[in-house]
Amino acid sequence: MRDDHDSIPETALDWHRQGRGAVLATVLETWGSAPRAAGSQLVISGDAAIMGSVSGGCVEGAVVAEAIDALADGKPRLLTFGVSDDEAFAVGLACGGTIRVLVEPVGACLPEALLADLVAARADRKPLALMVNPTTWQHCLSDGSHPATATRLASDRSGMEDDGWFIGIHNPPLRMIVVGAVHIAQPLVAMARLAGYDPVLIDPRAAFGSGERFPGETILDDWPDAAMAGLAPDTRTAVVTLTHDPKLDDPALLAALASPAFYIGCLGSARTHAKRLDRLRAAGVTEEAIARLHAPVGLDIGAKSPAEIAVSILAQITHRLRKG
Repeated sequence: MRDDHDSIPETALDWHRQGRGAVLATVLETWGSAPRAAGSQLVISGDAAIMGSVSGGCVEGAVVAEAIDALADGKPRLLTFGVSDDEAFAVGLACGGTIRVLVEPVGACLPEALLADLVAARADRKPLALMVNPTTWQHCLSDGSHPATATRLASDRSGMEDDGWFIGIHNPPLRMIVVGAVHIAQPLVAMARLAGYDPVLIDPRAAFGSGERFPGETILDDWPDAAMAGLAPDTRTAVVTLTHDPKLDDPALLAALASPAFYIGCLGSARTHAKRLDRLRAAGVTEEAIARLHAPVGLDIGAKSPAEIAVSILAQITHRLRKG
């Protein structure tokens, strides 16, 4: 499930089909320290409801006004805002710059069918790019066959290309699979959700994996190997094992190491991890695969409490995601 602020295409399609009208505003280019990067989106309805953002607040009002006009005349806009030093400082930036925003009415400019295909791909966790040429107003969807699209999908970064096309990346939501509904998992899943992950807890022990301890979270009571098979970790998935119990952690790790998950971390001391590695090697895991494990899990920040350990884990996952 996506949070509302991450469901801009879905919201745009819904508002359009409800007859409310919908305009999609997309950041094409911006200054280097902007709070919203290229690819950030804002959807505006005909009654001026909004979801998302294209800046720290300094240009939203102007974009909404242009969007209402675009709905009236059915024409797209390419807006350029020069942000003064004072305006930039007001939204938390050190200096001013320029923001370019593409404003497109759904249906009149951005085809409904193309937007529906994008929404369907996002629901199926298929990485896709929405490409638009702001000179010719051509649109297309790309699954990575275009070289520039493949590069941007891999880096998860939207932006303009030298040929004049803007490539807006729509990768699947990040997921975090946490094996073991232990005390550290409580702050970890909460922090993970704030950071944009869809967390899933796996624990067959009813006393641990209860709704009372993890209200509103997805909890699977299957054994880890069965649960992991159903979840099918992909390149947008981090896996963290927290139980210390080989009966639970080891099957999950074997499944994770057989997947393209971008991060695999294991809680436990260096001594516990050494025993874990012996078991994995005995199970036929190669040294190359073992090198993918982060253990003891988390950055070494001297964490003591469950919340501090969760911070260290999420920080290490973020480092792996963004720095490779």
